[in-house]
Amino acid sequence: MKKLLVFLLLGACGFRPMYSASDVDIYVPPIRSGANGIELRNALNNKFGGQKDVSAPYVLEVSLAEPTTSYKALDQTGVATWQEIILTASYTLKAGDTVIASGKETSSESYSFVQYLVAANASYNNAVNNTITVLAEKIGNRAMAEVYKHSHGNK
Repeated sequence: MKKLLVFLLLGACGFRPMYSASDVDIYVPPIRSGANGIELRNALNNKFGGQKDVSAPYVLEVSLAEPTTSYKALDQTGVATWQEIILTASYTLKAGDTVIASGKETSSESYSFVQYLVAANASYNNAVNNTITVLAEKIGNRAMAEVYKHSHGNK
């Protein structure tokens, strides 16, 4: 009930979220990293309210590195039972030819590594998808904040 009351009060005062996807007109060119690049691009486009075309005022170029894995736990026989996947993406946000933001984001997730091939692949793929979702959130939030700052003259 309290959440509803806060929502109604904020709506009545003209509150508008700064990071609203409907305000963001960012084109994300294809990310050349196979299926992971496609998934990251789709997640970013969803965050920005749908795919934009090349005429958008802002362009977000993303480079996604291949995932790396490391062992996190071993059982008594020395067989790996837990792994961590790490994905790193570099990005550049441009307004025309002007770079307004750039950086690198990293995300990781641990997953259970079992001896059965199908289960191991499913666990790995779920970890990759979750990691891509987190990367899209990090990069997307930063891009929306920079677009807001740039479009409102707050440099």
